[in-house]
Amino acid sequence: MRAAWEHARRRWWVRWGVDLVVLAVVVAAVAAWQARRLPGAGTPAPDFTLRTLSGETVSLESLRGKPVVLAFWAPWCGVCGMESSNISQLRSLAGGSAHVVSVAVAYDDEEAVRRFVTKHEVDYPVLLGDDGVQSAFRVDTFPTVFFLSPEGRIQRAVVGYTTLAGLSWRLVL
Repeated sequence: MRAAWEHARRRWWVRWGVDLVVLAVVVAAVAAWQARRLPGAGTPAPDFTLRTLSGETVSLESLRGKPVVLAFWAPWCGVCGMESSNISQLRSLAGGSAHVVSVAVAYDDEEAVRRFVTKHEVDYPVLLGDDGVQSAFRVDTFPTVFFLSPEGRIQRAVVGYTTLAGLSWRLVL
């Protein structure tokens, strides 16, 4: 058995394959560890009613009927700024098949949120969150994105920067 393994390791594709499997396991383990405190899959998402930057109110209940991508971010978060274009592109790709909204939390004043929105050319709805909604969703790391079912149940969540491909894949699953 050992001789067969030594022989296989001499092939580049075996070495690369083993490296890729190890990398995938490490990435999956880190992602699971980061999301360990978040509400679990199948749990009803905590309800909220929040104000938008334009003064309208949006409730989670009003978003039912379609899948919801709910992105929590903070205006001081550099990673959130990098991910904002991915959220915007996801909204374009999803079209009318899903709601893509974000919740700004952990900000000092509304002007900080407005500066972030302008700087990063945010074109998706931004809700002004508070400590209550942040606590209800157990968000303590930014960005954190929840994927909700059309019935308002949490299907999955991801913490940290997520590529457009990663966001799209999670939305489709």
